[in-house]
Amino acid sequence: MPDFKTLRIERDADQPRIARLLLNRPERLNAINDDTPREIRAAVEWANADDEVHVIVVEGAGKGFCGGYDLSMFGEGEIDHPCQQERHPWNPMDDYAFMKRNTEDFMALWRSPKPTIAKVHGAAVAGGSDIALCCDLLVMADDARIGYMPTRVWGCPTTAMWTYRLGAARAKQMMFTGNVIDGRTAAAWGLANESVPLDGLEAATMRLAERIAGVPRSHLAMHKMVVNQVMLTMGLEQTQQMATLFDGITRHNPEGLWFRRHAQEAGFKDAVQWRDSGRPIPEGDEARALIQAMEKRKGSSPKK
Repeated sequence: MPDFKTLRIERDADQPRIARLLLNRPERLNAINDDTPREIRAAVEWANADDEVHVIVVEGAGKGFCGGYDLSMFGEGEIDHPCQQERHPWNPMDDYAFMKRNTEDFMALWRSPKPTIAKVHGAAVAGGSDIALCCDLLVMADDARIGYMPTRVWGCPTTAMWTYRLGAARAKQMMFTGNVIDGRTAAAWGLANESVPLDGLEAATMRLAERIAGVPRSHLAMHKMVVNQVMLTMGLEQTQQMATLFDGITRHNPEGLWFRRHAQEAGFKDAVQWRDSGRPIPEGDEARALIQAMEKRKGSSPKK
């Protein structure tokens, strides 16, 4: 089996037609680092190269599925990174290239000729929801949570899957509020295929996976291609281009820069509490004034 830093993939011990892809950074709630997107793509390629595998189950180790990007790296730290350039003028195309590559890596789950099932317990939030929603099917624990809180400030979901999975009205509700919903609500809205008590999640997921695994690989690939083509015809690729570009803007406009400066000064936990509480997010001139005050207190400003 391949050896990865952030995940594991192997055939199920009892049902070799099912591959189990385990996001495996439980100490960080399986948060996404620079290796994660590349390894997801490589794991999917491994499963597709194995003729015995018919379906891929994606799950998370520990307390949840995936808590999003590891923002201890990108949010609170001082590093100059392609997705948060502040020590030189922001280059939107460098940012776009970095994040578009991540989007394409996550979308390996969607492009895979073999069906993919996200098995979600705990949280699948922010970038973690991108991973879950790039899978073809979604099975959730009743008390699991899914959403994209950074739509309130400092983020735009680059895979743009919410509209295609939920429809316009529900997607707007999620994007405008940054709310999370539980598994029961996700199933009622049609986002999840099934929601079950946590202690029944494994059985429900494997019941679905085993049913799919009995279908010839060629048939699965053709059926998936037909459905995916509908989404492509609706403009999925163009929508993802716009969303990925907008994601960079949300991190570098006055509101996004305020959020990062607040995270650097008060800690990321405090910044997230502000974001998720429903308090108004400082914007425009107010945000600029707060940024200047925080940079003055710190005694530095971004390098030109």
